[in-house]
Amino acid sequence: LMHLDIGGYKPWDIEVGAAFDIDRRKVGKPLKEALFAKPNCTKILYPNLNDSGVIVSMGEVLDGVSEHMKDYPEERTFVVANQKPFNVEKALKDFGVDILLNYLPVGSDQATAFYAEACLNTGVSLINCMPSFIVSDHHWARRFEEKSIPVVGDDVKSQMGATIIHRALVKLFEDRGVRLDRTYQINTGGNTDFLNMLNRDRLRNKRISKTEAIQSQLVVPLEPENIHIGPSDYVPWQNDNKVCFLRMEGRGFGEVPLNLELRLSVEDSPNSGGMTIDAIRCCQIARERKIAGPLISISAYAMKHPIVQFPDAQAKLMVEEFIAGKRER
Repeated sequence: LMHLDIGGYKPWDIEVGAAFDIDRRKVGKPLKEALFAKPNCTKILYPNLNDSGVIVSMGEVLDGVSEHMKDYPEERTFVVANQKPFNVEKALKDFGVDILLNYLPVGSDQATAFYAEACLNTGVSLINCMPSFIVSDHHWARRFEEKSIPVVGDDVKSQMGATIIHRALVKLFEDRGVRLDRTYQINTGGNTDFLNMLNRDRLRNKRISKTEAIQSQLVVPLEPENIHIGPSDYVPWQNDNKVCFLRMEGRGFGEVPLNLELRLSVEDSPNSGGMTIDAIRCCQIARERKIAGPLISISAYAMKHPIVQFPDAQAKLMVEEFIAGKRER
């Protein structure tokens, strides 16, 4: 967490008002049970959750489930419930939802647009944690601004993940005068995120998001052939463990070559939890201050593909200024 208290809000002040899924093992179940249902495979942080009273509603499938997912064992993939989708806009209104958090699978562009429209029609803020470009798209951003709705996005950065480390190292090369010639970032994992991304047709925006997050730290971006960033493969036994392999090749003083290699192993799903808790609280502050449209500071700090990119250290200072009321957004 950036701070325990942001604008008078602590993490435990956040309440879940509604939940949507499409898997038959989760739909219709109390949230405290659905969280532990397959295909979830992450480390259990707290097994005895309080009963929030929230029942998981059937969401719209649209393009949320890739065709290849049906070729894998049920315990590893999505099993779509045979139920009629719940009226999302009605749920947002009836349950008094202020902010909708979007963690749909990569490539779910139609489904993300559907939930974004629901937010526009109900006055609910959107925090878009996946790489379907909504908050960073000027057309969508204008629509949210016209409706006086603050939004955060797109594509959440992990607390200590591949992107934030890669960005920091690229910025370090830049600041120390090292010429970066080429780099790659390859990731493997065993959760449904990595299984979904075996369909390379769904990865266009993901690659754009992760690549631009790195290129934005360079004064002169690398040629496309000299930068490769993206998921590499699905390894079932890794479960929610994500492993990143990162390599950077450059030249220092006197054109002397240097190479840097890094291996990062993290639990994937909880790695963005703190970032979203901060984003939720900043978004609520914006709602109270009647700020509309993309929140530049927290989006730059917490998201890979914000509407405006900043170095991470600068983005953090901007968020501090926003929290203190010294910056509008």
